[in-house]
Amino acid sequence: MTVHTVSEADQVASVLARAASRHFGGPATIETLSRESGGASRQTWSFDVVVAGKRHGLILRRDPPTTTKAIDRPTTALDRATEFAVLAAAFKAGVRAPEVLFRLTEDDGLGEAFVMRRIAGTAIARKLLRDAPYAKARGMITRQLGEILARIHAVDPKSLPPLVHREAADHIAGLRRALDGFDRPQPVFELALSWLDRRKPAPIARPLLVHGDYRTGNYLADEGGVTAILDWEGAHLGDPVEDLGWLCVKSWRFGAVDKPAGGFGSREELWAAYENAGGATVDPARAHWWEVFGTVRWGIICHQQAWRHLSGAVKSMELASIGRRAVETEVDLLQLLKAGG
Repeated sequence: MTVHTVSEADQVASVLARAASRHFGGPATIETLSRESGGASRQTWSFDVVVAGKRHGLILRRDPPTTTKAIDRPTTALDRATEFAVLAAAFKAGVRAPEVLFRLTEDDGLGEAFVMRRIAGTAIARKLLRDAPYAKARGMITRQLGEILARIHAVDPKSLPPLVHREAADHIAGLRRALDGFDRPQPVFELALSWLDRRKPAPIARPLLVHGDYRTGNYLADEGGVTAILDWEGAHLGDPVEDLGWLCVKSWRFGAVDKPAGGFGSREELWAAYENAGGATVDPARAHWWEVFGTVRWGIICHQQAWRHLSGAVKSMELASIGRRAVETEVDLLQLLKAGG
């Protein structure tokens, strides 16, 4: 659990009591308030609200009150209001996602924030991949992730707030800009970007909702498997195969390297579950392209995180350790490029 100041916790509790009273239509008491670990660019607070004797387990998602917000937040990330609207549309469409309840107002004084229902489960990959209580779930998660992803891609774009539309060429251009900002040559990433540019897939006829960060670590699961998909701030319109490729990036297997689908199963298992749930037939070559793209993307993010620490903008051992993982992605990329021809 992240250490926080008493004054910050008191402020959050006071604001949540007022906001919850408005939403539930009666005096609200805030209990068990705690800030969850992780999330440099977002704060996540867990709490219970008691209204008229009824207890509700809730989660607050907010932007951090910091002058370094422009550094901490990726420029492509959604604001809280848009993320709220995307979550609301996904939940209404039957996606296994948290139910959002209400947004905070500017007068509340906590910045951009919203509240959603708390869902049971853990997002810690180490537990899901290794601990005994999740043994049964490990045999179900690949299928469930395929089925849930098909449901996400089936969300009617007309039900969504305005979202940016990104095709393969747009993603390559974004990675190129990021790579050009580094102060030293990156030959493996240069090679991979050239490979991606030469082989980029044609735009799809009908852009669909793409989660944008669909991977192990960004969903909750319990003994029965996946309970909720989290972290929707990267949502956009585009090629749905992007999500399938990102899930299979080697870094998101957390040591289970022989099980490409998030550390739990094969690509073929994932694709079959996705197709059986209504997703379009997966072209293996297109999926491979997006897996290469995802590996480049993560490697460049690792460099960016390291630079935030090395530049002195944000002193963080976590960022420094993430930066060291860039070399892992270089090895992964060389293997993927060899396999892709």
